[in-house]
Amino acid sequence: MRVSHQGSHPHVTRRTAVQAGAVGLLGLGMNHLQALRAATPRGGATGGTAKSCIYIFLSGGLAQHESFDMKPDAPEGIRGEFKPIATRTPGVEVCEHLPGLAARSDKWAVVRSLTHGTNDHTLGHYLMLTGRSKPDPGFRGDRQPRSTDWPCIASVVGDAMAARGHNLPPAVVLPERLIHWSGGVIPGGFGGQMGSHRDPFYVEASTYGNPFWRGAFPGYVFPNESKKPPQSPDDRVFQAPNLTLSPGMTLGRLNQRTDLLRELDRQRGSLEATATAERFDRHRQSAISLLASPEIRDAFDVTRADEKVQERYGKNSFGWSMLMALRLVEAGVSLVQVNLGSNETWDTHGDMFPRLKDKLFPPTDRALGALLDDLESRGLLDSTMIVMASEFGRTPKLSTLPESYETVGRDHWGAAQSVWFAGGGVRGGTVVGSTDKIGAYPASLPQSPENMAATIYKALGIPDTASWSDELDRPHLIYQGSPIPGLM
Repeated sequence: MRVSHQGSHPHVTRRTAVQAGAVGLLGLGMNHLQALRAATPRGGATGGTAKSCIYIFLSGGLAQHESFDMKPDAPEGIRGEFKPIATRTPGVEVCEHLPGLAARSDKWAVVRSLTHGTNDHTLGHYLMLTGRSKPDPGFRGDRQPRSTDWPCIASVVGDAMAARGHNLPPAVVLPERLIHWSGGVIPGGFGGQMGSHRDPFYVEASTYGNPFWRGAFPGYVFPNESKKPPQSPDDRVFQAPNLTLSPGMTLGRLNQRTDLLRELDRQRGSLEATATAERFDRHRQSAISLLASPEIRDAFDVTRADEKVQERYGKNSFGWSMLMALRLVEAGVSLVQVNLGSNETWDTHGDMFPRLKDKLFPPTDRALGALLDDLESRGLLDSTMIVMASEFGRTPKLSTLPESYETVGRDHWGAAQSVWFAGGGVRGGTVVGSTDKIGAYPASLPQSPENMAATIYKALGIPDTASWSDELDRPHLIYQGSPIPGLM
């Protein structure tokens, strides 16, 4: 058979031609072709049960004994003050101060046996944000993100999933960065070895105020140490990022300016600080998308939502954050990480029971219940996985720090924590794994951060052979473990 090539040419789109010309015009090398290809629409992950994931992170460490793995028959000094209540699912009990979740147990599952090897806040954050049981060799634990860090789950998902609309960043973290009271930024929440251009898009809706105030402001705040309260009041304000156009800047003029930027870029003979410029370009595109779309501006402006909607979620930083996550999922963001309490809000070393009962569980239970209801009513629950976890659990034994607190609490405990899942194909009313009689160690089906991350990747349809590339273009497998069995 003779194959004729006469009159046959490969089809080249205008966009591809422009990209190819840009390589020569800007003096770029072959190492930039991958980034150019990444800008071209791709198929993305397929075959998953979910299109989006909301990863709720409870910085500080949720106490498993006081939430989803209660031990009412444990000895005194281990069992807590709270009583378990029945849920909608026969045989499954939760804390009495989580009535909203109890009434919706048919929509969620809990893994009681997640375990890792550290009791340190910084390393615990790092492991649970990256989905790794061990840090990279360059990890120092000094609250300084580095380019040698493992990439966070949000960055991996953002890289693997195709953009779905509005040119939005595929991974968003809100309403604030995770910052330690010392001022250091918690590592593990960035692109790391993938490069800073793969950092999630951080929405700074919550100003970082006095680090010794904790909780869901304005209605549920409390001092870090009850015996050493801050001298100044909590002045944090939750507000949407400033996405308004400057006076006189219409969308038409905005388009003219972006055209001018493209022309300047085209004429530029060389790029200095290439990596920085590429990162700026990516964030500029995202910012332009946010500015140009009324739908997206509304997604962020949750404090001006309908009053009844705000009341259902709670008019506080937890409720507004959950509402913003819902709207971003509706807009097509693949992964939204919601930090419910920066600065280790859930670190209940003392005054644990009044803090959980009065300050932490009410806004969480309310906001999470509203999120489940709205996702279901809008037909999005089946396509949206929700995961809620901390950097670790809490010790079985109650302890006291009399110099700081009036009453008892629990210390850090990486050996066991409960991780909560819902939507995206999760089998509601399911309990996976168990801990021993005092909630100290897994008694069955131990799971790791790698298993949790793999569950997210699998639900989103990311193939188990998929990889990400570091800044030297070396491939790294995305999956470092298997999805949690029995959950989906």
